[in-house]
Amino acid sequence: MNRYPLWKYILILVALTFGAIYTSPNFFGESPAVQISSAKSTLKIDSNLVAKVEAALQKENIKSDNVYFEMSGTHGTVRARFADTDTQFKAKALLEKELNADQNDPSYMVAFNLLSNTPHWLQSMHALPMYLGLDLRGGVHFLMQVDLKAVMDKRLQGMQAAARGQLRDKNVRHAGISRSGDAIDIKFSDADTRAKAKDVLSAQMPDAQFAEAADGSNVKLVMTLKPEALKETRDNGVKQNISTLSKRVNELGVAEPVIQQQGADRIVVQLPGVQDVSRAKDIIGRTATLEVRMVDETVTRGMEETSAVPFGSELFKSGKGAPVVLVKEPIITGDYIANASASFDQNQQPSVSIDLNGDGGRKMRQATREKIGKLMAIVLFEKGKGEVLTVATIRDELGSRFQITGMGTSEAANDLALLLRAGSLAAPMEIIEERTIGPQLGADNVTKGFNSTLYGFAAVSAFMIFYYMMFGVFSVLALSVNVLLLVAILSLMQATLTLPGMAAIALALGMAIDSNVLINERVREELRAGQSPQVAISLGFEHAWATILDSNVTTLIVGLALLIFGSGPVRGFAVVHVLGILTSMFSAVFVSRGVVNFWYGRRKKLASVSIGQVWKPGE
Repeated sequence: MNRYPLWKYILILVALTFGAIYTSPNFFGESPAVQISSAKSTLKIDSNLVAKVEAALQKENIKSDNVYFEMSGTHGTVRARFADTDTQFKAKALLEKELNADQNDPSYMVAFNLLSNTPHWLQSMHALPMYLGLDLRGGVHFLMQVDLKAVMDKRLQGMQAAARGQLRDKNVRHAGISRSGDAIDIKFSDADTRAKAKDVLSAQMPDAQFAEAADGSNVKLVMTLKPEALKETRDNGVKQNISTLSKRVNELGVAEPVIQQQGADRIVVQLPGVQDVSRAKDIIGRTATLEVRMVDETVTRGMEETSAVPFGSELFKSGKGAPVVLVKEPIITGDYIANASASFDQNQQPSVSIDLNGDGGRKMRQATREKIGKLMAIVLFEKGKGEVLTVATIRDELGSRFQITGMGTSEAANDLALLLRAGSLAAPMEIIEERTIGPQLGADNVTKGFNSTLYGFAAVSAFMIFYYMMFGVFSVLALSVNVLLLVAILSLMQATLTLPGMAAIALALGMAIDSNVLINERVREELRAGQSPQVAISLGFEHAWATILDSNVTTLIVGLALLIFGSGPVRGFAVVHVLGILTSMFSAVFVSRGVVNFWYGRRKKLASVSIGQVWKPGE
């Protein structure tokens, strides 16, 4: 009656082993370390940097526990672990000096970091500690405001150029196109020409609205963005900045950074574990802008640095194909690039295939139609400095899709495609709020949260053992398994634990013990009704299961609603809450029943069970 088959006990042992393995990394702690990453998008870090770092450290007799190379997505980093923070600070200062020949334009970023002490055999099983949120680990918090006026200026400039090109293509003569605030004025000599221009532009520019007006002896057409297009432009500008920031902030090696929109024009950036605020600001501000420019053919190749730079052009000394003089006015910017991928040209040589959006394709066709055989360059701007990525010859009129050849290697083609896909900021941003949470405050929050959960667990355990005796011990064992499995799953998911998450763990303990109370009281009721102990155990678990299922399912629905519709700390709470419900149902019923069956199920003649005082009717 109260016997589990062998496979159920094996399943419990597997669950316990899983819990022990994936919970244990949270107790190994962390060691101080430094992380070396690329300060330039065109500089790729590989394993060869490890030898340079080791040589620099040995030169100054700085001992490191381990130096290794690691790939994180598409970014390579080198990390060095040290025994204490003093050595960590010395190593950071030394590596910044040794690795960067020009301190004003560094090639490598050296940042403080913390590395888990989890053994390698556990890490090979993806057994890693949970990430700690900003309130537990400390870190930096930025509130950034996007310059939406710059977003609008860029959009209106594009509309102005598009209108000029479309009227020229349709042979519609105008008397001038100028910008007036958020409107574009197009002047005409007569009303018939204005009407024709309005038909042409309205057919090609569905986001624009038009109004007719007089301008002295001329007539004019006033073009503005529709309200819905205006809102979409601003929203897309903020979203593009968020996307670009997400790609750039990976260089800090931050676990689970938070980058999200707040309000209409603000972005929140949270970097847990980062204490070097100036370095974080430098990384956040180091967003790249791509431009495609024509090479100034009036300057003889090879004489760029000695010849006078023509007006409207500028000299670039850095990058592939440099030095080279390029026209200042770009053909297109990174905003027009829809996709970029590494491929092979007709000669099976590595190349990059670029797809442009509609406006970008039109601009590219117009720019290259009369310039076949001329040179074109792609320039990456970072921190106001431009670096030439490639200089290519225009073989044919280019449109919405074209190839950049002469990349040399497949690796170079992949790197350039990645840079092109990364895009650029839609508009400048300003940090309007800056907050640093020190590691000591985070450690205090961890201690308080851990102690509150520990003391709550101890109080509940003492009460259950006192009130239900042996069955109370079974309940405490099931509760322990619940906590073990919950922490193990959170660690396996690499979830970010915050203070609301710790509150959800404490709540999960209370809900899990509630299920055991239901089971114990049901067993007591069966004993009061005169059932034998073995029958009472069987019926007690059977009758309690329906109640436990109903109560947990209703609570699970609320948790899922918080997870779907909530944000920020609410979602963090909801994730732990939902997982806690699932693990409590498994531990309170399946594991608890297994322990009871193992203890009492082997006894054929069971006279009584230790479940506290059973008050029978009439007593």
